[in-house]
Amino acid sequence: MSRDSSDREDIKSNKKRLFIPIGFKIITITSIIVIISLLAVALISSYFFREDNQVKAMGDTLSYSTLISKRINSDFLGIIDKTRMALTIMASENKNNTMDDLLFKLEPDIACVAIFKKGGNNPDAFFRSRDSLLEESSIIESIKVEKDNLDRVFKGDTVIFNWSAYLREPLVGLAAPFEGGAGAERILLIMLSMDKITDIIGAPDAIKTFIVNGSGDVIGHYDSPIARSKVNLSSLNIVEKIMSNTNPNGQTFYTDEEGERYLAAFHRLEIADSTVISIIPERVAFGSVYKILRIILYITLISLSSAVIFILIFSKSLTNPLRRLVSASGMIQGGDFSVVVPETTRDEIGGLSVSFTKMAQGLAEREKIKDAFSKFVNKEVAELALKGDLKLGGETKEVAVFFSDIRSFTAISEKLQPDEVVDFLNEYMTLMVKCVNDTNGSVDKFIGDAIMAVWGVPVSYENDTENAINSALLMREVLLEFNKGRGSLTKPVIKIGCGINTGSVVAGQIGSEDRMEYTVIGDAVNFASRIETLNKPFGTDILISADSYNIVKEIFNVEPMQAVKVKGKDNSQQIYAVLGRKDDPNCPKNISALREIIGTNPPSAKADSRNEENEVKYEIIE
Repeated sequence: MSRDSSDREDIKSNKKRLFIPIGFKIITITSIIVIISLLAVALISSYFFREDNQVKAMGDTLSYSTLISKRINSDFLGIIDKTRMALTIMASENKNNTMDDLLFKLEPDIACVAIFKKGGNNPDAFFRSRDSLLEESSIIESIKVEKDNLDRVFKGDTVIFNWSAYLREPLVGLAAPFEGGAGAERILLIMLSMDKITDIIGAPDAIKTFIVNGSGDVIGHYDSPIARSKVNLSSLNIVEKIMSNTNPNGQTFYTDEEGERYLAAFHRLEIADSTVISIIPERVAFGSVYKILRIILYITLISLSSAVIFILIFSKSLTNPLRRLVSASGMIQGGDFSVVVPETTRDEIGGLSVSFTKMAQGLAEREKIKDAFSKFVNKEVAELALKGDLKLGGETKEVAVFFSDIRSFTAISEKLQPDEVVDFLNEYMTLMVKCVNDTNGSVDKFIGDAIMAVWGVPVSYENDTENAINSALLMREVLLEFNKGRGSLTKPVIKIGCGINTGSVVAGQIGSEDRMEYTVIGDAVNFASRIETLNKPFGTDILISADSYNIVKEIFNVEPMQAVKVKGKDNSQQIYAVLGRKDDPNCPKNISALREIIGTNPPSAKADSRNEENEVKYEIIE
C-alpha cells in the first residue's frame, strides 16, 4: 500500500473515532472527584452521626419508658395505700360519708372502689364517686368476665385491667389484696379514670408510649380510641418480642405492617404483669441525620455547579488555543502553510503555539523546495530526496518503460521561431506529462521532443504495465482534442508514436555524490526506445512488446504486427499495436480503423530503418 493510501486510511479511521472535547473531559473528571469526595464525607459522617443518634435515641426511649414505669408503679401503689388507709379509717370509725369524702378528695381520679371476699360474687362493700355513673350491677357483670384475673389477686398478685370495654366510662381497673399477700381473703378493686394513665404516658410528639398486660391487652395507649377499645396487641411485632423476652427492660427495632421502622424500649411494671413500651419512628430519630444528608447534597450540587462554571471559564484558556491549533493543523493538512497561531497564554500551550507557527513556516519553505524540486524530478523522488532516503546506487526492478516522440518534429520546428517552438513544446509537454501523472507514472527525462517515462519506480502499484498503456491511450485522446483547430503553419497538426516495454531494469541514483540523477537503465529501456521508432513504418501510434502484451492481453485489444529484428536483440521480436481497452465501446475494430482515427498512412513498401547517423535500428521481417 502506498503512503498516500495509508494516510487516507488513517484519516478515515480518525473520523470514525468518537470525539470528546477536552473541556468535557475536565468537567467530567472534576465532577466525579467532587461527587466522590463529598459522598465519601457524607457517608462517613452520616454513619458515625447515625450511630451517635441511634445510641442517644435508644437511651432516650429507654429512659422514657423507665420513667413512665416508675411513675405508674409509684402512683398506683400510692392509690392502693390511700384506699386501704381510707377503708381502715372507715372500719374503725364506721363513717361511710367520711370515707367517701376522704377517699375521693385524696384521689379525684378514682371512680369507685369495691371489696370482694373470696368465693363471693357480690362486693362486700361498694363506694362510688358522686360524679361516677357506674352502677354496682354493672361492676358485678364485668367482674364475671375478668374472674380468672381476679382469682390471681387472691393469690397475692396485683392486676391492672382495661375496663373501658365493659362499662360506659373509660376506666382502668386496679386490683390488689386488701390485706396480706398470697391467700388473701379479701381483694380491693379500684376503678380509675383512664385520664390518670393518659396523663402519665402523654409523651412528646417524637416518643409514643403504650402499656399492655401479660395477655397483650392494651391498658393505656397514646391513641385514646385504641385505649378505650381494649385492643389486644399480642400479634404486634414489638409486643411479641417483649412477651418472649424475660428481661425486665430492653431495647429493640421493629417494623410495623406498613413497613415503617421503629426504635423501641420497654420496661416492666413492678406491681402488675404489665409492660410500658415506648417507640419512636426511625425517620424521626434520624431526622437530623437525614437533614445533614440533604444539606450535604445541597452543598454538593452548589459545589458541583460552581466547579462546572469555574472549569468552563478556565477550560476556555486551554481549549480555545487548542482549537486554534487543531484548525491550523487542518489547514496545514490541506496544504495551506500560511497559518499563524497567536500566543494567547504564557504557558506550555503558548509555547506550543509559537513552535507550531515556526513549524508551519518551515513546512512552507520545505514545500516550496519540494515544489521547485518536483518540477525537475519526479514528485515521489523529490520527497524521498528531501527525506534523505535516496542514496548513490541502484536496485533491480520490474518496470514498464515508455518512450514517445513527435513525428517530423525537425520539419515542424524549422517553420517556427525559437520562442514559438518553446511555447509549443511546453503546451504539448504539459498535456502529455499530466497523462503520465494521472496514471501513477513518473517522467524520467525529456529528450528534445521525446518523453521517457516509467511505471514501477520508485513505487510500484502492481499494475504498472496496464497503467503505462492507459497513459498512452489517454495521450491519444488528449492529442486528438489538442489537434482540433490546428493545421496552420504556426499551429501544425501533431502526431506522436509511443513504445512500451516491460522488463527488468536497474533503478536508482546514477552519478556522483555532488550530482545525481534518479533514472532507470538496462536492455528493457533500449528495447522500449526501439519499439517507439517502429510506429512510423507500421503507421501506428502505440506499440508494445510481447512481454507487455503477455501481462495485459486480457485487458486490451491489440493487433500483432510483422516480426522485427532490432539492434541489441539476436532473435526476432513480435510487436503489437494497441487498439484500445476491451471494455471501451469506442475501441477501434481493427488497425485500419485506428489509422483512420489517428490520421496515419499504411506502412510504405520500403521502410527507412536508419537514423541520421545511418545506424541500423531495426529490420522488418517479411
